[in-house]
Amino acid sequence: MYKTKKWSRFQHKISAFSHQAEKYQPSVIRRRVELQDRRIMPGKVKGLMDRLHDGESVVIAEGYLHLFERRGYLQAGAYVPEVVLEYPEMVRLQYEEFYRAGSDVVLAFTYYAHREKVSLIDREADLEKMNRTALRMAREVADKTGSLMAGNICNSNIYVPNDPDITAKIKSMFKEQIEWAVEEGADFILAETFSDLGEALLALEAVKTYGKGLPVVVTMAWHKNEVNGRPATIDGVEICETFKQLEAAGADVLGLNCARGPTTMLPLMEEVKKCIKTPLAAIPVPYRTTKAEPNFQSLTDPLSGKRLFPEDLNAALCSRSDIKEFGRRCQELGIQVVGVCCGNECHYTRTLCETLGRTVPASRYSADMSKHYIFGTSEKLSTRYTSGEGKQHTA
Repeated sequence: MYKTKKWSRFQHKISAFSHQAEKYQPSVIRRRVELQDRRIMPGKVKGLMDRLHDGESVVIAEGYLHLFERRGYLQAGAYVPEVVLEYPEMVRLQYEEFYRAGSDVVLAFTYYAHREKVSLIDREADLEKMNRTALRMAREVADKTGSLMAGNICNSNIYVPNDPDITAKIKSMFKEQIEWAVEEGADFILAETFSDLGEALLALEAVKTYGKGLPVVVTMAWHKNEVNGRPATIDGVEICETFKQLEAAGADVLGLNCARGPTTMLPLMEEVKKCIKTPLAAIPVPYRTTKAEPNFQSLTDPLSGKRLFPEDLNAALCSRSDIKEFGRRCQELGIQVVGVCCGNECHYTRTLCETLGRTVPASRYSADMSKHYIFGTSEKLSTRYTSGEGKQHTA
């Protein structure tokens, strides 16, 4: 008995010591200080529509799905956000990192956290917990950082036009995710990545019905379909008519996300701008899509001719200069809601924010080439490399 109690006390002391040691690690302290210094009382954060009404831009960092796949926490193919339940602190940390990079919105990672997806891996029993965990962490980080928090619904992958049974299933999927988002304190709902107008209208109707008055941003994923030579949804509605119908149905913000990179998305956004008066959103993937290969699913390797999606997409990644140009064009077009979707990393979000004229927490570490040993100008550097034979043989 004595040994058991003694061992128990020893374990307790070790556990307490480990907790305190972790608590005071420099990286943990820095992260907590950064967040706490910007903490704003709930209810004091300026809302989405107020910002847009005042002419401000709003940056939304997306791309969790492919980000966690690249890091080994999520499986390509099924693309179910199991990481939310299995490694929740990784998700929380990514929320915080996107904030540091300048995102105005903590977007809850509930993309593809719906019944169609979880059924593929037999985890329907975990669906509500998966959603609420992602939402609660997003709300907590948003409160600490003075950010907005958005709930997220998306393409169901089962939509069939004019099929009452399928429509009922999709409505039910949207309903539960929207209700969870409302209950967990979302500031607005992002309904995204729809390739069919019919499904986008179902999503918008669901937010209007169950969203308790929250603003709704609706974004379409535009692929390669055309009708009479004009860009069209998969269910055959040309681009201008698509956005006119969504505007008439009451969307607060409209635009495009995913599928296309900046080069092939911006021409479509120019068309959308001519058709509607609603505030616009543009959230492309950071890949160099082309007129011949307009979406990232169609990209091929210029060397082998093989499809890049999903594992070799890094061969077509945008440069930071590409993202700067995207941000500049969005400013010229008056596109207020901007971001980067699948393929995003923090350096893209930071680059976009800095292009918009912002200084964000991560700007502390933006490049300063004046200190580079070859390309620098500092008097402290060796001239052998900045202007002499060293530079001749290296640059």
